[in-house]
Amino acid sequence: MRKNIVAGNWKMNTTLAEGVGLAKDVNEALKNAADVKCDVVICVPFTHLAPVAAVIDGKLGLGAENCADHVKGAYTGEVSAPMVASTGAKYVILGHSERRQYYGETSAILKEKVNLALAENLTPIFCIGEVLEERENGTFLDVVTRQIREALFGLSAEDFGKLILAYEPVWAIGTGKTATADQAQEMHAHIRGVIAEKYGKEVADNCSILYGGSCKPSNAKELFAKADVDGGLIGGAALDAASFMGIVTAF
Repeated sequence: MRKNIVAGNWKMNTTLAEGVGLAKDVNEALKNAADVKCDVVICVPFTHLAPVAAVIDGKLGLGAENCADHVKGAYTGEVSAPMVASTGAKYVILGHSERRQYYGETSAILKEKVNLALAENLTPIFCIGEVLEERENGTFLDVVTRQIREALFGLSAEDFGKLILAYEPVWAIGTGKTATADQAQEMHAHIRGVIAEKYGKEVADNCSILYGGSCKPSNAKELFAKADVDGGLIGGAALDAASFMGIVTAF
């Protein structure tokens, strides 16, 4: 059975002291929560990984927001998958729309990042999704299919089964717009179908697919009630422990 997961993506927010404090707050809230029905992960800036790992316990997963497409070498400013793993992190977000848009990350680059992350036993949270123009011109299903095929379909079924996917309607990130629960379900079901065509129904049914577009405590329950929505990749609401826990407890 696939897991329900709520993962926070802090993006470029919080100083080290603020981030450690937020992690402690989430960790404490999670310990005190009566009945949590999902895995919970926080993905934090590189500078925060080791200090945050030191103040959380096993109930709260830790991830990075990115990693490099090289193992080591003369790549000033980059952080490799082995470096991420050495901090105690177990997850890494790859292919986020902001990385694709602002830093020119292509499917070829992301394919390499996925392979390097898996080699370090990191669980990639792999992001896919369409921009507003692609939603409006009706090509959004084809766009997402292509993103999956180009970056991920070189993996064995075993390795594909180690991934978490996150669908981001790019037009709904930080805009206040949200895909309706029905729109999210349509895309998630489509993604599962694309996986099934390549790897079979069992692999598809076991793949956790998160929704990543302006998910809040107010709409999480409706989104998570959909059959193919297995949780959320949370941006802004993850920067407040109470709001983040409001999403966690929506299951």
